[in-house]
Amino acid sequence: MATSGNTQIGRFMLLSMAVAAIFNIRNVVNSNIAIGMVAVPSFLFATVTFFIPYVLIIAEFVSLNKEAKSGIYQWIRSSMGDKWAFVGAYCYWFVNLFYFTSVLPNILVYASYAWLGREVQISPLATVLSSIMLFAFATWVSTKGAAWVARVTSIGSSLVLVMAFAFVALSLGDWIGGVTPATPVTVSAMTPTFSWAFMGAMAWILFAAGGAESVGVFLNDVRGGARTFVRTIVFAGLLIGALYSVSALVLNLYVPASKLSYSSGVFQVFGALGAHHQVSPLLLNRLVGAVMLIGSFGTLMVWTAAPVKALFSEIPKGIFGERAIALNRHDMPERAAWIQFCVVVPLLVIPAVGSSNVNQLLNVVINMTAATALLPPLIIMAAYFHLRLRLDHLPRDFRMGSRRVGLAVTSVLLAVFGVAFIAAIFPADQNLLLTLGYNVGGVVLFLGWALWKYRQYERSLLTSEPLPQPRARASAGARHSS
Repeated sequence: MATSGNTQIGRFMLLSMAVAAIFNIRNVVNSNIAIGMVAVPSFLFATVTFFIPYVLIIAEFVSLNKEAKSGIYQWIRSSMGDKWAFVGAYCYWFVNLFYFTSVLPNILVYASYAWLGREVQISPLATVLSSIMLFAFATWVSTKGAAWVARVTSIGSSLVLVMAFAFVALSLGDWIGGVTPATPVTVSAMTPTFSWAFMGAMAWILFAAGGAESVGVFLNDVRGGARTFVRTIVFAGLLIGALYSVSALVLNLYVPASKLSYSSGVFQVFGALGAHHQVSPLLLNRLVGAVMLIGSFGTLMVWTAAPVKALFSEIPKGIFGERAIALNRHDMPERAAWIQFCVVVPLLVIPAVGSSNVNQLLNVVINMTAATALLPPLIIMAAYFHLRLRLDHLPRDFRMGSRRVGLAVTSVLLAVFGVAFIAAIFPADQNLLLTLGYNVGGVVLFLGWALWKYRQYERSLLTSEPLPQPRARASAGARHSS
């Protein structure tokens, strides 16, 4: 993290980074399928009540830990100590495991559209086997050092963003020009029904609006300091919320939400738009497929390598074995990467056993991805609540309002996130055995293992002389958990 004397990020660059990191047209399609046009106000609600306050929380943590380079680990450690810092960093890796289960099948769909111009119908089992081979290749590449992947990711994400903006602009222009929406736009259609299914779908909305932690770390790199950062990121949040909401609104211009599928929804809406403008469906499918494939494949490569390296380089030495964290000549923990592969394989297989088709499989894994993605923000918000409650005297340049305001805002966030997390873990209309074994069992198993592992580490500290110190230095006043 740069110091204030080396600030090189301007307002426009920060704004661009925020939009590119958070907005994804596929999230709009998935949310529309889940709750229809209710997604329109839901995205705005998520922006105002979650994204903006969450970014301000991250900004305050960055301001408190100016010299820290370890991100989420140091933020949580400065408030709640080493134990919960480890759990928070571990959760970021743990969440990524379920992200793989949703992105890998989609890459196969994108590849079929890019190559053939249509979706090849294959069974959930064939999808899983193909996903395993694809992930094995991604893991192998990540262990060899993949600096070139950053360029692929940058190009892919830029193309996806341009494509999304073009879709919104053309669809909005058609609507203004007189096209009647396939789904009537009414107040009743956009009014939420506060059911258990809706609260579970809100986890998808919150997941779509996530990514603030990736932007908040640049607070000290922005020209103009905290004030410029806050103003720019608030504007970015409103822009992203508006973009998500408008996208959700025009998504149903030519294709009703009831006709969309998780696997091909993006191609359905682009295809309908292209047909209206007399663009060859085959050409458009291949173009959209190629763009989505490049973007998703580059992202897969980066996220196959980055979380593993971050987890094993950030936490204190001694928690994992020396062989597991050993770096190869490309500066990558190769064994840890293959351990990650072995963990992801059953996560791909289990939901496929209880799914009759690819769309049902994607429904399960997308829901679980959204649910687990709420865990790291929950821990960060709990750490912030503790900071304002017990350690508000610690010096920092930026604060999200007074102590009372900070506590009140965080309390609301924790309540909303808590309900959405539980509703997503126990989704409506999902097989109970699959829910208990995959959703509940997965969270309990992974978090339980992490807590047990840290307990083992604590016991090793008590029996060793002298006591080994964690790598990162705690902020002044930090209270360490036992």
